[in-house]
Order: sequence, then structure tokens, then C-alpha cells
Amino acid sequence: MKSVSVYRVDYVRKTKVRIGTVVERRLKERGNNLAGLLNLARILYAASPQEAFLTAIDGQEARVA
Repeated sequence: MKSVSVYRVDYVRKTKVRIGTVVERRLKERGNNLAGLLNLARILYAASPQEAFLTAIDGQEARVA
């Protein structure tokens, strides 16, 4: 298990603000690991559909074994 950072992205100012973490619990790489983590992050940290669009995870951090 490892932690993956969750960010709120401001596309106008081109900045990312860390708002939390989600835990990767899958032991094997599957085709939808990154999409599943992003979906979980959006459920946990977004209060509206607009905020869900602005929520992102660190893809490099998620892929490193």
C-alpha cells in the first residue's frame, strides 16, 4: 500500500495545491489503476461537479512501484 497525493488544480494561475492523499491498495498493475484512484479522489475531495473537474492526482507517484 502506498499513498498518492491529491491536488486541486488552478488552470488559470497554473498552480496545484495539495489537498490530501488516497491509498493505492492494489498489489498488481491493472489497466484502470490510475482512473480508479482519480475517481476515488473525486468522490472524497470534491464537493461539486466543478470541483471534481479540478481534482487531480500525481500520476508519476501512482505508477512507481
